Amino acid sequence: MKQRTFADLEYTAKKRTRRERFLGEMEQVVPWARWIVLIEPHYPKAGLGRRPMPLERMLRIYLLQQWFSLSDPAMEEMLIDSQSMRRFAGINLMDDPVPDESTILKFRHLLEEHQLTEQLFHDVGLLLTERGLLLHKGTIVDATIINAPSSTKNQDRARDPDMSQVKKGNEWRFGMKAHIGADLDSGLVHTLVTTTARESDQNVLPQLLHGGENEVLGDRGYGSKADRAMAREAGIALRTAHRTTRGKELTFQQEFENKVIASLRAIVEFPFRIIKRQWGHTIVRYRGLAKNTAQLHTLFALANLYQVRPQLLSS
Repeated sequence: MKQRTFADLEYTAKKRTRRERFLGEMEQVVPWARWIVLIEPHYPKAGLGRRPMPLERMLRIYLLQQWFSLSDPAMEEMLIDSQSMRRFAGINLMDDPVPDESTILKFRHLLEEHQLTEQLFHDVGLLLTERGLLLHKGTIVDATIINAPSSTKNQDRARDPDMSQVKKGNEWRFGMKAHIGADLDSGLVHTLVTTTARESDQNVLPQLLHGGENEVLGDRGYGSKADRAMAREAGIALRTAHRTTRGKELTFQQEFENKVIASLRAIVEFPFRIIKRQWGHTIVRYRGLAKNTAQLHTLFALANLYQVRPQLLSS
């Protein structure tokens, strides 16, 4: 048993904050044992050199970074400053060293190098399917742009070549695009594809399907002739919003169908809202698609767990 400090005693006596309640819920819904089994074969073993930090501690710190949008240096500082984060990570300052930013960085690089975040994302899908929360009957497809710094004030004096510029409405955006396929009934994300911001949504549609759908819903961007031909060949009902054409307005029936499709598609916005508004991931943190894609796999895996936490906590 570790010796309790006066800070621990003070912490248990005070009122729980919203952050602490959130961490308490996620503590219970993250499948720690399953994820550790996936990562452990690639994690450094204790030998003659420096003893590695406990794997579960590093995983917990990595998840804290995602939830609170922290860089590696900021994560190190928060572990020193925040008692709630130290408790979640399992760090007692009297007994345990706080991992420095380079240790935190190396753990993230290990996850990226072995495509482990994608495995974590798929493992959440398997878990939720086993619990009957991910049904795989219909799919909603959608995409969102994640901004990237457009400045060239860097060492290479150049923009990120994996990012691109696109006009959305009357606004020019520079960055990448996250395309998702989500379960029609629950809104849980089962597929993620990333591209530059300029990539057309319809070019990615086949990659967003898991193959067992009988119905696919999408906005106007997915209603091309090629998309409809693909859907007919696969025996899928493709339902997309009707487009207006020059000199021809939508009929009453078409406007009604657009409203129905929009109401059914609304659920696909939830995972985007979670990672962008609640967890602050509105700007890419790294250069290149590969590193940002790895992070997005983690974010959407955690967003899925966050959405179903009431069901998981009650089971």
